[in-house]
Amino acid sequence: MADKKPLINSPIQFTDQELGLIEDTSFFETKALITQKVKTLLHLLHDTLKKELVDFPFLAPDDFHLDNHQFVKGEHLSGFPYLYLDYPKYYTKQEMFSFRSLFWWGHHFIFAWILSGKYLDQYKENILRHYKSLSGKGLFILMTKDPWEWKKHPDNLLEIRQDNQEEVSIALKTRPFLKIHRYIDFRSPAILKGTPIEEAIQALRSTFPIIVRPT
Repeated sequence: MADKKPLINSPIQFTDQELGLIEDTSFFETKALITQKVKTLLHLLHDTLKKELVDFPFLAPDDFHLDNHQFVKGEHLSGFPYLYLDYPKYYTKQEMFSFRSLFWWGHHFIFAWILSGKYLDQYKENILRHYKSLSGKGLFILMTKDPWEWKKHPDNLLEIRQDNQEEVSIALKTRPFLKIHRYIDFRSPAILKGTPIEEAIQALRSTFPIIVRPT
């Protein structure tokens, strides 16, 4: 009888480090605990944002409704788990007007406005008109073609600073959408003190000049 051929050409082996992770049940127990804490945080943030924005004069699409929101949990944002809250939330094929609070495992918290459509030119004008009050607040304009990029990489971002208004003005002219990020590192004082909701509200308030309806 002929010798049986192996099912695969080479064995699949695990390193000691990989085996240690496979055997470690505590990681998933801790991950579940962290996930629940983040869910609770995002629900509390939603409640706080509702109170913050109840009478705000938004420059928003005509059929925008402040009640719309969404909680999302996933496992594969560039290979890493994530949870987020979209509130306010408005997406159509033509327009976007949403504020996303994203917890991205292994990276950071991100608070971001995602804007496009009818009022895009007005949002850009608002940035330049209120440039002094917006600069120095840790706000970054996403410069990629894809609005769903979240990495804090210098090639992807243009910070709003006191010394680069001309650069920002030139960059805004060709942006087909606006995405304004503020990042909070997991080792930041706000996270260590247990006050990320306060930090989210500060991030939101710092962007009010961009999304307010002109008087």
